[in-house]
Amino acid sequence: MERDEALTLVRRYVASPSHITQVAPAVQPLRPFGPTRSFATAAIMKRVAEHLDEDAGTWEVIGLLHDIDYDLVEGDMERHGIEGYRILIENGVPEEIAGIVRRHNHLLTSGYGRPVEIALQAADSASGLLIACALVKGGAIDAVTPRTMKKKFKEKSFAAGCERHRIRLIESLMDMDTFYRLPIDGLMEVRGDIGFA
Repeated sequence: MERDEALTLVRRYVASPSHITQVAPAVQPLRPFGPTRSFATAAIMKRVAEHLDEDAGTWEVIGLLHDIDYDLVEGDMERHGIEGYRILIENGVPEEIAGIVRRHNHLLTSGYGRPVEIALQAADSASGLLIACALVKGGAIDAVTPRTMKKKFKEKSFAAGCERHRIRLIESLMDMDTFYRLPIDGLMEVRGDIGFA
């Protein structure tokens, strides 16, 4: 599946935009789903795949599609991923991608062993942390450094909705210092898509 096809599906099924500029990071957590997070997660997935010599195109598509059931489930985590899988299969998306989307809901699934599944867990949570870091820096992704990410990762009260244990899963694939750099590089590429200058 190509990126443009994935984007068409996301736009068809996820109508609720995640307006990141309306979120006050010190006051409320970032919304867990939505197109903004899909773009951000996809960009991180692509960078992680490139670093690991994996299929960057497929990993990016998985990142784009992982929350495709956002509007449908309306926050019901007992259905999240399951409905996404159904939507993707009904639209002819290969099992290789749809199955990963089904399994990514960490409240229903555990024991991630495949690199792509581990990366999705880390990228999904890291996207929220990085966006929150950028918001405190006036919306400038390029003002966020790996050092910033590392510091804010340790501050549990910062972006409190960011599940740090999911980010730490990446340590089975790379060291944390390497990982802190990859989300920044990825979001720099899509900053216009997620509402940053």
